[in-house]
Amino acid sequence: MEFIKAKTIMTKVNYGDQWYGVDYNMNLYRGCCHGCIYCDSRSNCYHIDDFDIPKGKENALAILESELSRKRNKGVVGVGSMSDTYNPFEKQYEQTRGALKLLSEYNFGVAIDTKSDLILRDIDLLKEINAKNNVIIKVTITTPDDELSAIIEPHVCVSSRRFEVIRTLSDNGIFAGIMMNPVLPFITDRQEDIRKLIRMAHYAGAKFIQTYMAVTLRENQRDYYYEKLDQYFPGLKERYRKCYGDRYSCVVPDCRNLYKAFTEECDRYGILYEMSDIIKAYKKDIKTTEQISLF
Repeated sequence: MEFIKAKTIMTKVNYGDQWYGVDYNMNLYRGCCHGCIYCDSRSNCYHIDDFDIPKGKENALAILESELSRKRNKGVVGVGSMSDTYNPFEKQYEQTRGALKLLSEYNFGVAIDTKSDLILRDIDLLKEINAKNNVIIKVTITTPDDELSAIIEPHVCVSSRRFEVIRTLSDNGIFAGIMMNPVLPFITDRQEDIRKLIRMAHYAGAKFIQTYMAVTLRENQRDYYYEKLDQYFPGLKERYRKCYGDRYSCVVPDCRNLYKAFTEECDRYGILYEMSDIIKAYKKDIKTTEQISLF
């Protein structure tokens, strides 16, 4: 794997009570080889050359430890928002595992985005962090259909395996749920499939499902997506062009009724979907926890 120079690993963010209550962002790799046909991170605005070839960051753990040691606010560190931190190279280089060890040592929380079952390797560290701070795992699942997931997310474990990941995390006391993002118009937006996904989430012990019922398309990302539509869904590209033109946010047809069905099914199974409720449910009173452990 190629390594690139990096000045920083962790950056402060100011989301407030939005986006899972994350206080910092961290990406240990640049690029991703999962091959998801819809990935927004391909967009030119992120300036990632050869996006499908992950690159590590030189001295990432040394830089991270230096940054962690200087932070007074022991907040939640978001991992994998741009590039899945559990790519196949992680098996050898263990940058993510090393980072989790440091987060635990310095008493930080963690919020991880992933599609990979490799996260189960680090369940010991997630439990260790969870005993001291906040942990939330967001597993992306866009369809309940394994055959479809193998087309739109070709180089990562299929949906059924990701449900198993959520079950294992939940059984180990880790707050885990689903990012049902994106919802692809005319591909993953059938109401019966979304209801099925929610039922499967319930059986897997998922605590939440977050969605925005759209796919974003821009610049070269749109070109790549349309190329894959021609390959796997002939004729659908023309339908996209007719419905959305060059629009950035491509909201699914009949979004209002589809979202209503989504919330009804989540309510039926007690699954959270409002961001404020998700944050409230997974965040502990860290000060109180620290005081109790002190005594």
